[in-house]
Amino acid sequence: MRKMLLIGLLFILSSAVRADLKLFVFDCGHLAFADISNFGLSNAETPVRELFVPCYLIEHDNGRLLWDAGLPLDVVGPRDPEATSWYENSILDQLLAMDLTPRDVRFAAFSHFHYDHVGAANAFRDSTILIQETEYVAAFEHAEDNPVFRPPLYAALQDANRILLNGDHDVFGDGTVRIISAPGHTPGHQVLMLQLENYGPLILSGDLYHFEASRRLRRTPVFNTDAGQTLESMDKVEALIRETGATFWIEHNQELANTLNLAPAFYD
Repeated sequence: MRKMLLIGLLFILSSAVRADLKLFVFDCGHLAFADISNFGLSNAETPVRELFVPCYLIEHDNGRLLWDAGLPLDVVGPRDPEATSWYENSILDQLLAMDLTPRDVRFAAFSHFHYDHVGAANAFRDSTILIQETEYVAAFEHAEDNPVFRPPLYAALQDANRILLNGDHDVFGDGTVRIISAPGHTPGHQVLMLQLENYGPLILSGDLYHFEASRRLRRTPVFNTDAGQTLESMDKVEALIRETGATFWIEHNQELANTLNLAPAFYD
């Protein structure tokens, strides 16, 4: 009986916290490819050639978390029809439209430090950075080993307040926002799990997969740092999806993006 009362109390408390959790989705650019073979797929295995680049803002009673920071800000501007990447309205301007600045963001975390996920990272130098220790070493000490890292995009974070992670991390200490370690794409790649009261549990993929076909066929890009580790991370996250019933968003999925409500609308 005592155990049942305790479980009930924990459920009530966690539900109360979840009621105030909000997720905002931002359009932070697009990428187009004529050939997708570098992603471990043949052109015949999927017709998809365009990838969405999102940024996310999570609002919690105890602060805000930025998850991923989009394409580099020097890409922002009117779309060139011949361009293979474009970004029409910067994340900074989109936040400003909501009366927010980077100083209003308590935490900043990036699924990984490839250039299309840290484009506005320097603007969040006053936030506390949540980063796997392996990713920190790769990005700040051995960036030359990974050509998809562009240190000038995140150089200001080297001296920022940071929490070095070595595995999964409960951001606010109540289970509503959890960073899940999922290395392989980069040494410290991670995904984000949210417990939204109305939408339900949700996992943001980072670059665990780029295409639906990547997930279906269990393919890894040729530029991943460790293909075997990536497959282990896929298994870990897929098990988490099964255990929790979470919805899974492949962040780069343009077809999914077309169905999402973008900020200032939100999910809760």
